Amino acid sequence: MSDDPRITGHTRSVVVTTICCLAGIAAGVVSALYVGTDPADAGSTIAVLIMGVFVIVQYPLYTVIGVGDFGIKDNLYVTFMTFTLWFISYTILLTSAVTI
Repeated sequence: MSDDPRITGHTRSVVVTTICCLAGIAAGVVSALYVGTDPADAGSTIAVLIMGVFVIVQYPLYTVIGVGDFGIKDNLYVTFMTFTLWFISYTILLTSAVTI
């Protein structure tokens, strides 16, 4: 084992993917709470801004955990995964007539 405290390899991938997915789901729930789940609320740009905030908030967390060296590919992956999970969770909440 090396003395480097940074997370590398497969563990790094699992940590980044898990945080992205959880952040996307949390962004979907927060969007539903803040914007609403009525059909008219689906066109709100505030929900997209909430998702963007959840993308940005992840980066200091990655630095604290020790996986902060990101290239363009990693940044695109974090954004895409967060957006995808946000889109899925918020769409489910919008179409299932949930009141939060």
